[in-house]
Amino acid sequence: MPVGTMEASQSAGLSPSGAVLKTMHDAAARLQMNQEVVELLSTPWREMHAQLPVRMDDRKLRIFEGYRVQHNGARGPYKGGVRFHPKADIDEVRALAMLMTYKCALLDLPFGGAKGGVMCDPTRMSQTELNRLTRTYTQHIGQVLGVARDIPAPDMGTNAQTMAWMMDAYGQRYGYTPGIVTGKPVELGGSFGRNQATGRGVATCLRELARHEGAKPQDLRIAVQGYGNVGSWTCRIAHEIGFRVVAVSDVKGGIMNAEGIDIAQLDHWFAVAGSVAGFEDATPITNEQLLETECDYLVPAALGEVITGENAGQVRARYVVEAANHPVTPEGDAILAERGIQVLPDILVNAGGVTVSYFEWTQNIQQFRWPLERVNSELDIRMVGVFSDVLARAGRDGTRPREAALDIALERVAKAIELRGFV
Repeated sequence: MPVGTMEASQSAGLSPSGAVLKTMHDAAARLQMNQEVVELLSTPWREMHAQLPVRMDDRKLRIFEGYRVQHNGARGPYKGGVRFHPKADIDEVRALAMLMTYKCALLDLPFGGAKGGVMCDPTRMSQTELNRLTRTYTQHIGQVLGVARDIPAPDMGTNAQTMAWMMDAYGQRYGYTPGIVTGKPVELGGSFGRNQATGRGVATCLRELARHEGAKPQDLRIAVQGYGNVGSWTCRIAHEIGFRVVAVSDVKGGIMNAEGIDIAQLDHWFAVAGSVAGFEDATPITNEQLLETECDYLVPAALGEVITGENAGQVRARYVVEAANHPVTPEGDAILAERGIQVLPDILVNAGGVTVSYFEWTQNIQQFRWPLERVNSELDIRMVGVFSDVLARAGRDGTRPREAALDIALERVAKAIELRGFV
C-alpha cells in the first residue's frame, strides 16, 4: 500500500486499515466467530509512535515520524517488516500489521503480526543518513523488540543492509543478538535464500496454479507489475519454470512482448539503465496499461491498492496473483468476482518471505545454518501444502481463495486466543 494508497482508499471511503478490517469482519461473520475475539482483533495490541531526529549530511536536523505496530501475539512473537516510504503512516502500518497476523497463521508459523514504518524517501537519502535513521529508529523501539518478543525484517525501502544496522544498534545495548532481525546478510547470520524467498514463493504459487488448471507453464502468459526484489525474482524463477513473461513494469514505465521477454537480457539492461523502461526487444507501456494486459496470470508485485473499482473492469487476466500487500481494494475485488476473475490472496502468495524469515530465526536460535537446498525445499513443501489447503477449503465451502485463506487464518488465531484465556 505505498504511493497512491491513501488517495485510493479515501476515494473509496475506506482507509487501508479499514479495508483490511472489512475483510476480517466479513470472514468473522462467515465463521460465526465469538464477538469478543473479533473485538480483540479489531485493534492492535500496541502502537508505538516515535519522533526520530537525524542529523543529515548537510548538518541540518530533520525529524522523521516512525512507527511500530504489534497487532496480535497469541500465536507467538510479533513478526513483520520495517518499511521506509513517504506514505508509511500509522494507518498503513496498522493495516500491514493486521495482514501479518493472518499471513503467519495461514502458513502455520509460530508468530503473531507486526509492522514498522518510517515516513521518509530512502531514494533521496545517502547511506550515512539511512544508517543514522535506522539506528535512531531501533533505539526508539528497542524496548519492545526481542528474539521471543518482536522480530523485524526488511520491507519496501529497506534491505539486508538495513537489518545489519538494526541488529548492530540493538546489540550495542542488549548484546550480540543475531536473531533479533531476519533478512540480514548471510555474513551476519542471515539465511541462504532469504533475498529471493518472496519471489520464489510467488513463482511456486504460479506453478501450482498451472498444475491445478492442468496447464503447462509454457502455454501460459504472465504480466508482472513491479521489478523490485519481489517482482524481479518472480520473473526470473517463473521464467526458469517455463512461463512466458509478456509484460513487466516498474516506477519509470513498462514493456510488453507477446512472444515473451528474455528475462536474462532484461536483467542485463536493468543493471545498466536502472529500469525496465527502454528495453529494446519490447513495446513500451505504462503501469496502467500493464494492468490491462491480456494474459493468464496478472501479478501486481509493487504497490498496494492498484486494482480498484475504477480499473478492475479493464483487467484482462484470468487470475490476479497478489504478490504485493493488499493490491486489490474491496471494490475492485467485488468487480473481479462479478467478472469471474479469480484472485489468489496476498497472505498466501507473498508468504515466502516470512516463511524463510522463520527458517532464519530458527537457524539463529539453534546456531546451525541450513544449506540453500534445504531452505528452498522446506519453502516449497510449505507453500505447496498451504496452496492445496486454501483451494480445498474454497472448494468445500464454495468460497473464493481469498475468503478460504482468511477463514483458515482466523480460525487458527481465534483458537490461540481462546486457549490462552484472553476471552
